[in-house]
Amino acid sequence: MDKKTTLLSINKLNIEFGHGSVPNKAVDGLSFNLYEGEVLAMVGESGSGKTISCLSILQLVQVPHAKITSTSSLYKDIEVGYQKMTLNDIRKFRGKEIAMVFQEPMSSFNPSMCLGKQVMEAFLIHNKDQNAEAKEATLQLFEKVKLPNPQRIFNAYPHEVSGGQLQRVMIAMALINKPKIILADEPTTALDVTVQHEILKLLLALKNELKLSIIFITHDLSLVKKISDRVIVMKMGKIVEEGDVNDVFNNPTHNYTKGLLACIPTLDTNTKRLPTVDSYELGTPNKTNTTTQTAKRQFSDEDECLIELKNVSKIYQQKKAWFRRVNASTHAVEDVSFNLYKGQILGVVGESGSGKTTLAKMIVGILEPSKGVVNFNGANIHGFNNQERKEYRKQIQYIFQNPYASLNPKMSIGAIIKEPMVVHGMVKRHEAKSAVCRLLEEVGLSEVFFDRYPNELSGGQRQRVVIARALAIKPKILICDECVSALDVSVQATIINLLLDLRDKYDLTYLFISHDLAVVKYISDQVLVMNKGKVEEIVDADSLLTEPKSDYTKQLISSLSEEI
Repeated sequence: MDKKTTLLSINKLNIEFGHGSVPNKAVDGLSFNLYEGEVLAMVGESGSGKTISCLSILQLVQVPHAKITSTSSLYKDIEVGYQKMTLNDIRKFRGKEIAMVFQEPMSSFNPSMCLGKQVMEAFLIHNKDQNAEAKEATLQLFEKVKLPNPQRIFNAYPHEVSGGQLQRVMIAMALINKPKIILADEPTTALDVTVQHEILKLLLALKNELKLSIIFITHDLSLVKKISDRVIVMKMGKIVEEGDVNDVFNNPTHNYTKGLLACIPTLDTNTKRLPTVDSYELGTPNKTNTTTQTAKRQFSDEDECLIELKNVSKIYQQKKAWFRRVNASTHAVEDVSFNLYKGQILGVVGESGSGKTTLAKMIVGILEPSKGVVNFNGANIHGFNNQERKEYRKQIQYIFQNPYASLNPKMSIGAIIKEPMVVHGMVKRHEAKSAVCRLLEEVGLSEVFFDRYPNELSGGQRQRVVIARALAIKPKILICDECVSALDVSVQATIINLLLDLRDKYDLTYLFISHDLAVVKYISDQVLVMNKGKVEEIVDADSLLTEPKSDYTKQLISSLSEEI
């Protein structure tokens, strides 16, 4: 067996926030090695210390807001700790020796600069006055990361390219100075399954070609097995399990790891409830976890139809020139027809840009169709007067993908949930607090959250608040738009269980939008597959694996199990 060459060594890293006698310890005695040419995965829930550990390697954690200590942090025997390197030293080091691919590319780029100039800027920091070389290197990397039409992407702004393309530009920026280590922080979160597959395949190809070492940060264990050599499982700033990826997956020793692995739904998952990490950590997995899921509900025209779409299309006109009236048409949604029945969970799946969210916004009434009609109880919603529209808004509520962005940071949780109840006259003001507390209990929170603010809650807690707000006015229909895609797998399982419980209790109807086919299959009765604005097929969830009709659906299914 060849001896491994240690490229990076972290020894007893501690990161604390806050002041006083009991500071918050974000990272507690973290020690690990990264070997030459390997992919090391760091997994764990939000707040486990994955990202901040890697940010500290590049000194991107603000001091003195954080207190950071370590016995040693070595890169090729060079001490890179906070006390050992000056700001000028670390600026010369960042990007050239170790580079980072950040989690959210849209917020990492300057919206007022074209993408090519931003990648060039990263090159010019380490190579002064070499503009021609910088542009040539940028265009070459755009080709290497398989961006279509590199020159167009070079001159494009961040909002003009897709999420998958933007992530490729981020990877090109990380590679521009030929570093030895890439820190990839959730590089595929919220990407659809096919783009996710392409990004992972690209990272591995670049690793082999350029002899890179990669630290791959993620909360999705299904990706870890595909891409990594070793894995570190973190919880509350500590490593709870570490080892070869196959050993950890096949024989996990820590209950936390067992829980993380168990709560990931797959295309074969058929239990009544998804397991949760908490039950494994207590050593008492829920008995319902082994109970087989009951047969999916079947619906036909004999059932009560709440929403009916007839040949709905949404067309955007784009001006191509200032002085000539030349327009180009983009079909975001094209000739879509289906029914949504009372008590049904209709899953909508497809890649980014397939028209899923546009479709949902037309159903809610935020967008008006260019063609076709959306009917609620037989009436066209876009012909409603103000009073009818207000009544319709009571019947249909939207759960957004990002719970933090959809909550007012200046309002308390109690005020956020109370507001729609008061606006729609559901309760009197003096009765509102008790009604809100009942809703909080309903979604698994207690009344102590009433006076808290969104920034004081975790991602899973904020999503529960959004669900409570949606339920506040007793709607018939919930539109769930990627409402679990950015959550940890453990929180995702809890939210999915909650949605199923609420459906059974209140006979709710869901339009459940996601790019994750396994999640959609698990929660839905029927699945609507979209591609480029059109409906590829509508199939019973139980028949999705055995009877997919379109080649596109078969491609989505194969992407989940395909090796990289």
